[in-house]
Amino acid sequence: MKTDILAFGVHPDDVELGCSGTLIAAVAQGKKVAVVDLTRGELGTRGTAETRDIEAANAAKAMGIHARENLAMPDGFFQKDEANTRKVIAAIRKYKPEIVLCNAPEDRHPDHGRSSELVADAAFLSGLRKIKTEYEGKEQEHWRPSYVFHYIQDRYLKPDFLFDISDTYEQKIKAVLCYTTQFNTTDASEPATYISNPDFLDVIKARALMFGKRIGVKYAEGYLTTKMIGVKSFDAFIQQVT
Repeated sequence: MKTDILAFGVHPDDVELGCSGTLIAAVAQGKKVAVVDLTRGELGTRGTAETRDIEAANAAKAMGIHARENLAMPDGFFQKDEANTRKVIAAIRKYKPEIVLCNAPEDRHPDHGRSSELVADAAFLSGLRKIKTEYEGKEQEHWRPSYVFHYIQDRYLKPDFLFDISDTYEQKIKAVLCYTTQFNTTDASEPATYISNPDFLDVIKARALMFGKRIGVKYAEGYLTTKMIGVKSFDAFIQQVT
């Protein structure tokens, strides 16, 4: 499938927390969107890899995306090595995105920063024709996305740009809440976590409100980029104001 946007998350629910409002908006705009999770989140305090699989599938439906898959790297212990880099390269070549979204370069969970570097490097290497990968027994064509953007998740990082999700914020929260073992739960059968407390939803909302205020809208998601973004016309800015 040729996609416009391919979003990577190291754990199932990272994409929902960090950039699902953007993905939902892109789908509404007619874009093709896919998600690739690097691990099954099997080290999470609550739930299991199997429950996370189900929750991720439900969240994919809530977001309306066109495809989702999991590379099954070991949660917490995956390395930025050749084998894993090739897995990400193969995923990029499979979906041929114009834009890749991935975790922030540094965050509360150490997996996030490690995966960020892995995906960004793979996005570059995917464009080298001498690196050979296969999908379903056939050699893949080389492909390099135009941009790699890093979504801001837990820690506050100053964004390079903000994406208006005012129209999709409620659907974003529905996608997040598909992870019934992880969020908004008072189930005492498993230990409470940083994200399981219902108050954590207020943190998500506060971040979206804060980013939204910076650009004069209700809700927004923040992104980092190492590649400078250029424009050919001021029309985009004028349309936003009007």
